[in-house]
Amino acid sequence: MSQFPPDGKTDRNVRWASTMSGYWGPARLAHADSDARIDRPGAADGPEGPDAGRQLPLEREAREEREEGFLAPGATRAACGGARSRVEDPDPWRTCFERDRDRILHATSFRRLAGKTQVFVFPQDHQRTRLTHALEVAQVATAMARACRLNVALTEAIALGHDCGHGPGGHASEDALDPFLPGGFDHAPWGAHVSLAPLNLCAQTIDGIANHSWSRPAPASPEGEVVSWADRVAYVCHDWEDAVLTGIVSPHQLPALVRDVCGDRRSAQLGAFIHGVVAATLRTGQVGMEEDAAEALSAFRACNYERIYLREASVRQGEAVVHVLRALVEHFADRPHLIAETSGDAPPDVHAGSEQALVAAVTYVAGMTDRFAFRQAVALLGWDPDKLPAGVGS
Repeated sequence: MSQFPPDGKTDRNVRWASTMSGYWGPARLAHADSDARIDRPGAADGPEGPDAGRQLPLEREAREEREEGFLAPGATRAACGGARSRVEDPDPWRTCFERDRDRILHATSFRRLAGKTQVFVFPQDHQRTRLTHALEVAQVATAMARACRLNVALTEAIALGHDCGHGPGGHASEDALDPFLPGGFDHAPWGAHVSLAPLNLCAQTIDGIANHSWSRPAPASPEGEVVSWADRVAYVCHDWEDAVLTGIVSPHQLPALVRDVCGDRRSAQLGAFIHGVVAATLRTGQVGMEEDAAEALSAFRACNYERIYLREASVRQGEAVVHVLRALVEHFADRPHLIAETSGDAPPDVHAGSEQALVAAVTYVAGMTDRFAFRQAVALLGWDPDKLPAGVGS
């Protein structure tokens, strides 16, 4: 085995460095032997030829016009720059909802979902996080939306952003932060109106994120309603799979109704539930799920609650999360200057113990990842590590 060169210039590094500028051609190319081509506008038939309409570049306005002929009646249409609280010039290529999706993907609150609990604190390598959950919801939701000829970009934007308001430690964070806000803490509107507020998203995207939970008012768009179904379908299926893989439940404990209607594998279950939504929506014209699939989904969720979410270890985990997060909020509400110094999220003139300081502290703590929150508790509060929430196998 050859020794690593002291200067770091391995054959691989030298090859990578040689591609720094790409390759010369009619335009700069990524590969010297690239033959990836498309027809240039009007190249074959001229501007009035039979293929001219197909060859013309699909700028944003042209694609918005095509929506009229493709999307189902009632589906949400993109229009110009979108209905934003702060008016912006439209993007030349992307529709307003594609722009929203891209903004969410690059948002700090979206990236932090990688470090936030889905079901298990400190997830092991193959267990879901809030980030992988959001990606799976987006897949399920866009599959439904495409089949029903809804606006896929809006659907994906809502799905990717739907959990950006979650605090560390899973749903227990809502219980932890509830007492500090007059109307309580709900991750759905918090994500739409606080976590993602700097993105200046379209009204339809904000509405879908704020109202994706079934306990909230119905979303105003069919795309938002699709995400509401996709969220429940995705987490019911993947939370069960994670619980089986960790040994918390056994495959034979899956309700017979679920097995009979949807099968016992996640892929089959997702397929059955997606079909249930598509079939019901196309049959009735209203976003919903066929009765047999809906009954199976209800039985599946009830089983998850009994055997996973409300098992004794989960309840203890939730209690530990509540104690830690409440202590952190109280700490930062009394010392708002620490928030400004470390994150810039609090105005420098906020007074300790004020209502502003309390909201700033909730905002700061809600944005933390699991590990950061629990490390802060140990470092700043002298928290006993043995009293922190523990992951499976810890």
